[in-house]
Amino acid sequence: MPPGRVPSSRAPRTARADELPCVAIYAPGGSPPSRDRARALARAAFSRRRAHLIIVRTAADLAAAFHTDLIDASLLDLGTGSDDAWRAARLAREFPSAAFFAVTPLRAADATTLARCAELEFADILVEGIDDSVARDLVTPATFRARFAAALHEPPPALSLTTPLQRTAWRCIVAHGGLPVRTDAVAAAVGVTREHLSRAFATGDAPNVKRVIDLVRLVAAAELAKNPGYDIRDVAVVLRFASASHLSTTAQRVVGMRPTSLARLRAVDLVERFSMGRGRSRG
Repeated sequence: MPPGRVPSSRAPRTARADELPCVAIYAPGGSPPSRDRARALARAAFSRRRAHLIIVRTAADLAAAFHTDLIDASLLDLGTGSDDAWRAARLAREFPSAAFFAVTPLRAADATTLARCAELEFADILVEGIDDSVARDLVTPATFRARFAAALHEPPPALSLTTPLQRTAWRCIVAHGGLPVRTDAVAAAVGVTREHLSRAFATGDAPNVKRVIDLVRLVAAAELAKNPGYDIRDVAVVLRFASASHLSTTAQRVVGMRPTSLARLRAVDLVERFSMGRGRSRG
């Protein structure tokens, strides 16, 4: 066995709760009793091993969920057409980083609902009784985490991450969507010890793994900061920084700028600033 490699005979690693996409379900219930389809559809599509579900009954509670968790997607029961349902739907404009899906029976009278969802730039419509079996396949690729990981699947050339180990570790990091990830978790996913990962990752001109984790978190912070519904304090909360001050010091240390400037920058801009001698840290 190569030095630093861990045994491969272990059982497949089960995804931790913080690695699962977070899906918020707006299911107002009420009258008629059958109007609990969004909850039933989501529970059938996403088991505990496939997503973390947050189920709410009011638009206010849905808005609060966006300020406490990194919401990857939101399913909204719009079958009732109530004022509260449309207050929930308008959150799609406040939080475009999350993919919004309407759940509706698609009756002949639902043309107005479809038009309003299109105007609010919903990702898709899930038709009750028709899309139930494919709901997970429709929602998962549109989640924030899935889109984030796909956009960053190939490490930027400026980072000089060229070896198989470096690239596998990079993809493990971006799969977390900017949430904190420990180096020992990355090492376990790659199949090496933490010490071996630290040494082998930062070879040549490559940055070290801890700095790359910080960089990816700032790229995610920049994307979330573009949401009209978020300020920097909100971004710090949903990405689980210790505080807004912690996010600020991380931005200063890793890319040399204040977090209030993140919203106007693209990932390529952040990587460029990072590559200017900020890729090394202790440990």
